[in-house]
Amino acid sequence: MSDSLVIIPTYNEKENIENIIRTVFSLEKVFHVLIVEDNSPDGTASIVKKLMAEFPEKLFIEERKGKLGLGTAYIHGFKWALSRQYKYIFEMDADFSHNPHDLLQLYHACANEGADMAVGSRYITGVNVVNWPMGRVLMSYYASAYVRIITRMKVRDTTAGFVCYHRKVLETINLERVKFVGYAFQIEMKYSAWRLGFNVKEVPIIFTDRTEGTSKMNKRIFKEAILGVINLRFRGITGQIKPAKKEL
Repeated sequence: MSDSLVIIPTYNEKENIENIIRTVFSLEKVFHVLIVEDNSPDGTASIVKKLMAEFPEKLFIEERKGKLGLGTAYIHGFKWALSRQYKYIFEMDADFSHNPHDLLQLYHACANEGADMAVGSRYITGVNVVNWPMGRVLMSYYASAYVRIITRMKVRDTTAGFVCYHRKVLETINLERVKFVGYAFQIEMKYSAWRLGFNVKEVPIIFTDRTEGTSKMNKRIFKEAILGVINLRFRGITGQIKPAKKEL
C-alpha cells in the first residue's frame, strides 16, 4: 500500500504512457498511479491494461466515454482517490513535460515541510522552461502575472499542472462547484485552496515540452483561463468559495 496516488489524464498518449508509468514505479518511494483515460483512439487504454498485469494493486485505470476536459478528468480522479485511503494526491502530465523524479520533491514539501498544496513551479526561480518557443514562454509567464494581479494570490506559476495535494485540501474544496475544465481549472484549484486558508508552497522544477505526441493546448483553453480569472476574483470577494459540507 502507498499513501500517494499520481493521477495522469490521457488522450492519445501511446508514445509516452508506458515509459511514464515505468519511470514512476522505478522511484525509491512507492507511488500508485491512476490513469484517467478519455477513450483515446490510438490505443492508450490497451497499453495501460497490459501493464496492469505487471503492476497489480499499483496501477489503475478509469475509462470515460470521450474527451471531456482536463478539469473533469482530475475531478474524477480526485473523487476516486478520496474514496480510498490516499493521503497525498498528485496531478501529472503523461508526456514527460513533468519529470517524474520531481514527485519526490512535491511529496517532501507536503509530508515534511508543512505544505498543504505543493506546486511544481516553472517561475519561482526565474523561467525554467525547455523547448518552448519564446512567444509561448512569454504568454505563459505574463498570464501568471495577470492572474496574480487580479486575484492577489501569491503564487508565481498559477497555471502549473504538476501538483501535490494533501487530501484535506480536496476534502475541503467543493469539487462539485469547480467550474473550469482547461488551464483555468489549475488556476481555480490554487485560488480555492489559497482562499480557504491552506498553505500553498511552490517547488522549483524544470518544465520540458513534450517530444512525443501532440499538445492539447489551444486558443479556447487559453481564453477560458484569461476570462475565468475575473469570475474567480468575483466569486472570492463575494464569499462564494466555501468549504464543502461534511456528510453526517
